[in-house]
This record gives sequence, C-alpha cells and structure tokens, in this order.
Amino acid sequence: MDPIYTRVSTINHGQDVGLQSRDLRQFAEARGWQIAGEYIDAGVSGTKGSRPELNRLMADAHKRRFDVVCVWRFDRFARSVSPLLRALETFKALGIDFVSFSEQMDTSTSAGKMVFTVLGAVAELERSLIVERVRAGLRNARAKGKKLGRPEFRLDRARMARLRAEGRSIREIAMQLGCSHALVRKILANWPVPTENASGANAFEISDIERMNIGCAFSRAFRT
Repeated sequence: MDPIYTRVSTINHGQDVGLQSRDLRQFAEARGWQIAGEYIDAGVSGTKGSRPELNRLMADAHKRRFDVVCVWRFDRFARSVSPLLRALETFKALGIDFVSFSEQMDTSTSAGKMVFTVLGAVAELERSLIVERVRAGLRNARAKGKKLGRPEFRLDRARMARLRAEGRSIREIAMQLGCSHALVRKILANWPVPTENASGANAFEISDIERMNIGCAFSRAFRT
C-alpha cells in the first residue's frame, strides 16, 4: 500500500492538485500498488515546515500504515534539501520507500539509493555553508566594534531587598525590576531579607550588604 502526497501553494491562481493526483493514481495503478490514502495540502506554502496533511502523513508513517510514499515532484514535498533529507532518513528508518514521479526517483532501487546519498552530501554542504556565513558575519560584527550576545541586564539586588522588606510580593518585585518571578525567588532564597525583628549577626542593613559585596570585590581584585 502507498499514500500519495500533493501540494499547491495557492488555490486562486489556476493551481490545482488534480493534475498531481491524477498522475500519481495512474502511476500507482501501473505498478499494481494499492493507494492507502491521499494527503493534500492546498494553498499551503512549501517553505512551511509544518503543514496539516504533511504532519498527518508523517504521523501515519510512524504507525507503519503504508510501505511507500509517492509524491509528484520533490519541491511539492519539500522546498530545500535539508527537510527533504530528514524526511527520507525517517522513512528509511521506518522501512518505507520514497518515490518521486517527475524525477523518477525510487529509494528502493540502486539509482534511488545513490540519489539519497548525493542528497545527504548536498545537505551537509548546505549546513557547512550556513555555519561559515554565520561565523563570517560574527567576525565582521566584532571587527566593527559591535557587542554580541544578549544585552547586559544589571539587577539591583539592594532595591529588591528593600521592596521585599516593604512587604511587596514576588510578582510585584519582578514587575518593578523587569525580571522573571523565578529569578526573584532564586535570589531571595539565596540572599534572605532580614525581618524587622531580626537581631545579632543575621540583622544587617542594605548598606552593610553593599559594603560586604564591595569588600569581596576588592579582595578578589587585589589578591595575587
């Protein structure tokens, strides 16, 4: 049994999946295959990695509901090499063959296996070129003096402690400081705010904490 997959990007400009479906039905009949189902994405761009009928096809593939997947042309199934190769690797692992009607490619044949190998090499080249372009862009940005990475975020812990001492909730503190609730909880858990009734070594003011932090910073800086 085999399913057929067809797709057109638009449905208002004369594009029709009828041609694709008709050719694939005749092709399957000539080979004596029983059509397990038709998966038709009408008006869906091939650049989208998630398509309703393609998703259903892949789900049914994992359920081993068919033995061969037949498409009208490569670009009806995937627009670039990488997603096509990923799908072919999935089909291979599941023991499912892949046939493209227009390119006359069948992964169950020696020629089809060779094409699969070539596609793998092309996909690897594509990945390498992308990595090289990204690295070149980063080098160029650094050379121009641009600061890379996330923007620096300085958290005012003293203000956080004051807000907590005033009885503010975690949510209110997070909103005022512009950070997440989880970060506020983590900092307060590791740096508890003394209560008004605290006494002894555990009772200190924000200024005391600031002085201790400054002292630690200086001791690390001048230690050689």
